[in-house]
Amino acid sequence: MAVSATELDALRDALIKARAKGVRSLQMGDERVEYRSDAEMAAAIADLDARIRSASRTRPSTVRFSSSKGV
Repeated sequence: MAVSATELDALRDALIKARAKGVRSLQMGDERVEYRSDAEMAAAIADLDARIRSASRTRPSTVRFSSSKGV
């Protein structure tokens, strides 16, 4: 199941808000996650940032090669 970049953004924003308030548990829909420490929350935010970067990266549609005989 692939998660879109906008969904990942919403998850990251909710996690950042919870961390700023000092809350260690987060509920999104019917799923509840409790973090043990601030470092664990920071690691989750960093992981979401990496996933957002990879999800929003576009692949090139055309690849061009250029070669010569070196003469």
